[in-house]
Amino acid sequence: MLDMRFLRENPELVKENIRKKFQDHKLPLVDEVIEKDAAYREAKQRADYLRSQRNKISKQIGGLMAKGQKEEAEEVKKQVAEMAKELAETEQKEEALSAEIRKIMLVIPNIIDPSVPVGKDDSENVELEKFGDPVVPAYEIPYHVDIMEKFDGIDLDSARKTSGNGFYYLCGDIARLHSAILSYARDFMIDKGFTYCIPPFMIRSNVVNGVMSFDEMENMMYKIEGEDLYLIGTSEHSMIGKFIDTITPESELPKTLTSYSPCFRKEVGAHGIEERGVYRIHQFEKQEMIVVCKPEESMEWFEKLYHYTVELFRSMDIPVRSLECCSGDLADLKVKSIDVEAWSPRQQKYFEVGSCSNLGDAQARRLGIRVRGADKKTYFAHTLNNTVVAPPRMLIAFLENNLQEDGSVRIPKPLQMYMGGKEVIR
Repeated sequence: MLDMRFLRENPELVKENIRKKFQDHKLPLVDEVIEKDAAYREAKQRADYLRSQRNKISKQIGGLMAKGQKEEAEEVKKQVAEMAKELAETEQKEEALSAEIRKIMLVIPNIIDPSVPVGKDDSENVELEKFGDPVVPAYEIPYHVDIMEKFDGIDLDSARKTSGNGFYYLCGDIARLHSAILSYARDFMIDKGFTYCIPPFMIRSNVVNGVMSFDEMENMMYKIEGEDLYLIGTSEHSMIGKFIDTITPESELPKTLTSYSPCFRKEVGAHGIEERGVYRIHQFEKQEMIVVCKPEESMEWFEKLYHYTVELFRSMDIPVRSLECCSGDLADLKVKSIDVEAWSPRQQKYFEVGSCSNLGDAQARRLGIRVRGADKKTYFAHTLNNTVVAPPRMLIAFLENNLQEDGSVRIPKPLQMYMGGKEVIR
């Protein structure tokens, strides 16, 4: 959410940012919110005046009564009553305008970083760098479900009976591999100095509205019937919510956290849910990284975070590339975002396995996440999040890149201790 003062002073810049995101239907909102803001400030000024006058005149009543000037006191009482009535009406108007302004401000997109490439959608995202050589072996790489089924490692049919499409049972070595990857990712981030957390898996609506846009919420979140609770789509939601309405001393920043959680998503949209596969599903598990820092440090952390993901994947012999999201592919709260994509030797192309985002002060402004500087003044923090690893999608990349010609799967050295010392699964 933008600062109202910033929008008021830079309306054309805000409009240009909207155009860069190809959301021209939102352009009229800028003038509308400026008009409402002017009316709000006028109402606030009038309310402040009425309060001061009411208090000033009210003090006269006691003096007049003490002097026996009852008629004059009654006249003053009438003035106070009239002021109280107008004040109540003005305060009601002020409150209504404040709510309308917030509603509009939640829809106006955050200002993107100047380095973000301008483009309409994900087809115009820009490749930055490749890490590792993408290899296509001489032997066939089967579909990931076929690989898992050869190990008796997945049961989609039973999951469809219990839960429908978009769910799965993982079993045996495949289930163990899934857990091993998460455990390795956890320890990998702890070794980077991050604090490990397991957060609540449900959050209230005010936290949901603080961490994401309304459109994202509608397309992603599952609502708990009869409760003000939503199942989280990623642990970032509850981890950022952890800091709601807090003031952190600047000396305690940055806050660097890595969190594990199950994730629940509707996955509404063009991609849909696969009948047979675990690429896009309703339920999965993820290790996440979250940073709360000073504004001047957020871009430095942004670079660090996505490179951590690259380092993790390369340690498991998986080639990856980084892809910068263009303006039209950025969610409204994001300042800048980079996807990490893993190589699929079966498809002979890269596919997304993680996303790193700098949200500037957008989430902090919505949730009241402040920092107290050395000068005792407060300001809004910057927040960032990035996927460490998200199996079972990551399993697709792992199995395809570590599948050997005889159908066995090689276990890279960093994972072997989490797999009971196994170097290969057959």
